[in-house]
Amino acid sequence: MTGQDPALLRRLLRAKDRMDAASHEDWPVPRLARVSGVSEAHFARSFRQAFGVPPHRYLLTRRIERAKAMLRDTDLPIIEIAFETGWNSLGTFGRTFRDIIGESPGELRARERAAPHQRDQVPGCFLSAAHRPDLTIAVSEKRRQEAEDRVPAFQETEILP
Repeated sequence: MTGQDPALLRRLLRAKDRMDAASHEDWPVPRLARVSGVSEAHFARSFRQAFGVPPHRYLLTRRIERAKAMLRDTDLPIIEIAFETGWNSLGTFGRTFRDIIGESPGELRARERAAPHQRDQVPGCFLSAAHRPDLTIAVSEKRRQEAEDRVPAFQETEILP
């Protein structure tokens, strides 16, 4: 996010917030660009620079994250979860889910139900972060790494009397 205009970042956050609030909806780049008030090409390039992933990959992350929570916490049929999280086809949902998570939605549900958990003792924000699909490193981690790269290493200097 270094070097980007704060006004542009606010506009990008507006689009990101809309995707978070309605991840089940279609969010093509033209719609996101309109929400942000910038051109399509500028939006796509700036979003990736600011958040470390392209808008489509960010939306996939949110959908998969929500589907995992629904599989774990509800008894809804998998097809209903697929449609509620924005997928138009059960096959596409299952294939994408397996590609990202490494197991099918049914396998994840069975594994989660077989293992005893004490989730009530863990804050929801930690659970969300722990179950977020890892499509790239976190933005805060990326910022920390960039900050470390900019800070010069401590150099010893000899002081002469």
